[in-house]
Amino acid sequence: MMKKKYFIPLVIIIVLLVVANTKPADRYFEIARNLDVFASLFKEVNNNYVDDVNPNTLMRTGIDAMLASLDPYTNYIPEDEIENFRTQNTGQYGGIGAVTRQFGNRTVVTLVMAGFAAEKGGLKAGDEVLKIDSKNLSSLTQEEAGNLMKGQLGTPVTLTVKRYGVDKPIELSFKRERIKISNVPHFTLLQSQTGYIQLTDFTPDAGKEVRNALIALKEKGAKNIVLDLRGNPGGLLQEAVNICNLFLPKGVTVVETKGKIKEHNVTYKTLNPPVDLEIPVAVLIDRGSASASEIVAGTLQDYDRAIIVGEKSFGKGLVQINRDIPYNSKLKVTTAKYYTPSGRCIQVLDYSQRRADGSVASIPDSLKRPFKTANGRTVYDGGGIDPDIALPNKELHPIIQTLFLSGYFVDYATQYTYTHVAPASPTGFALTDAEYAQFVTWMKGKPYAYRTDTDLALQELKEQAKTEQNIQVVQPELDKIEGILTERKKNDLIVYKSEIKQFLETEILTHYFAEKGNVEAGFSYDTELLHTVGLLKDTERCKQILARR
Repeated sequence: MMKKKYFIPLVIIIVLLVVANTKPADRYFEIARNLDVFASLFKEVNNNYVDDVNPNTLMRTGIDAMLASLDPYTNYIPEDEIENFRTQNTGQYGGIGAVTRQFGNRTVVTLVMAGFAAEKGGLKAGDEVLKIDSKNLSSLTQEEAGNLMKGQLGTPVTLTVKRYGVDKPIELSFKRERIKISNVPHFTLLQSQTGYIQLTDFTPDAGKEVRNALIALKEKGAKNIVLDLRGNPGGLLQEAVNICNLFLPKGVTVVETKGKIKEHNVTYKTLNPPVDLEIPVAVLIDRGSASASEIVAGTLQDYDRAIIVGEKSFGKGLVQINRDIPYNSKLKVTTAKYYTPSGRCIQVLDYSQRRADGSVASIPDSLKRPFKTANGRTVYDGGGIDPDIALPNKELHPIIQTLFLSGYFVDYATQYTYTHVAPASPTGFALTDAEYAQFVTWMKGKPYAYRTDTDLALQELKEQAKTEQNIQVVQPELDKIEGILTERKKNDLIVYKSEIKQFLETEILTHYFAEKGNVEAGFSYDTELLHTVGLLKDTERCKQILARR
């Protein structure tokens, strides 16, 4: 009975936070009445339900359901999830500097970060982690294994690993240290004049890291800049302001936040002198570019300071703050919407218009409103940032998804790197036709079943035929089609050679060169990036895109 007493105040606090400052005199009775109903209901269920109930689980279900009725970003973070929450917000954690993925019941090291304990202690990409200290990982989830890897700074941790070419397991000992995940994992000069900056997060120092990269690239002779925000989910709003400030004059508005409480209505302006007001800039976005990424893209678009290239962005224009609540827990609550300098709000509250991954799908024209950029170009709200140059996002064939999730790319890359001399640099590396043929041979006999859209459509047709009692008539023809599809799949490793090679080369170069290899492996295949680099070289076209129309 003591446990349920702990949770009723928590619900009270959350409800009061959600409804605070919205005509409290008119709503106090409703609040008190509903809390009384909830407390009584919880007590009756706890006492009288036919089976024993876990008060923690029951209350968490209630909390999550309540917050889910608001928006996807208002969340309750219990004490046992606080460390992961802090990692997401600060980019820092106590660990050894290794990334693992789980393939079935195997936990495999897929990235060893340069300069941290894992690299210094001899851990290698491709190592299969069998135990962390004395705990066998085969019985743990990936989340549980990840939590074991992390811990207090300076504390020891021992990994037992299975290594390619070594008969017996190896024990490696490490001391956990502060791991700072870089917001800019890579920047480089492309084709002698285009500076490329990959920005993956907006944790503290993101603006400083982009600034340092920008200055370094200019010193190397960069004549234009590509800022890659694809897949960047956002983060700290102030870091978005700092990044915009690199390309915009001091004192201009970057973003406004507006909520129902006056203190949440804030105008954020650039505070420092810019690094460069003239260098041509292109920003790459996709459906995974969200929140702070959309502030950067939308603001630079509104001032006609950058050409936005790629796919419509995610469409998250809501601001959250973190509030402490009892028992070392937190509430992340949405308090405002943000607006770009032209007045656009990119948030869509109609979540039925979103894809399965949460990103914005097509928005009806009736829901869009026009706004004007500094040069008088027309831009729209209605969810997400529309690129100036739209490029399609190519969907991966199911065979590639299956090979990736099954761990075959990682396993083959491990074998390859142990049996081949490392290239001098990631640039220019490519598997030969003979080497790819070796991969195809290596795959023989390995299970990798997958279903294509055609398979799914065929299955639906079968079900419909059964419903309409026509299955006996069409079954022979359907079986014939299914046989053709099955036979064709045997050649998919050849048919999709180009795409599969890209993933293989990425894994191989990640084994050899860690983050640098992971990024640069895709340069020769990255059609969006190649298109953008070519665009920036065409100065007249860039001027036309940013001109009034």
